[in-house]
Amino acid sequence: MITILDKTFVPFISRSNIESRIAEMAVQISKDYEGKSPLFIIVLNGAFLFASELLKNVSLPCQITFVRLASYQQTETTGQVRQIIGLEEQITGKDVVIVEDIVDTGLTMNQLLEQIQALQPASVEIATLLHKPEAIRKPVSMRYIGFEIENRFVVGYGLDYDGLGRNEDALYVLSE
Repeated sequence: MITILDKTFVPFISRSNIESRIAEMAVQISKDYEGKSPLFIIVLNGAFLFASELLKNVSLPCQITFVRLASYQQTETTGQVRQIIGLEEQITGKDVVIVEDIVDTGLTMNQLLEQIQALQPASVEIATLLHKPEAIRKPVSMRYIGFEIENRFVVGYGLDYDGLGRNEDALYVLSE
């Protein structure tokens, strides 16, 4: 168990299970983009640990850039997305893989997809560590999913509660 601020979290997915699944995802991405040089767009802050592990295992020449979006306040989504740091690279005609920590409502990802597709990339796919199918409010097609989880609040491995807990090396779920 860990305590972050006023909340208690219990172990959910171990570091070894996370790293094993990410390695499998990297192999699939490397096969799917063989002969290409994709641009990975990492969504900050939450996806930094996932992206680091994923890209260490991708066996392709690639480019990496970052965007920062926010839609959470404490343990709830606000339903509104604020773009904090934008995309500066030219992506027209490029194969793009968006790397996200978690897709739950789909609101953040749909807004990001609209912005990216307006720049006319050759293709766009999504790689997410976590997906909460029960929480979807705006459907989104994702090609690479690490784990489908129930609609519970998680921290660790890049995900936070009010800015804390990102540095935990495993995933923890809010204790009920």
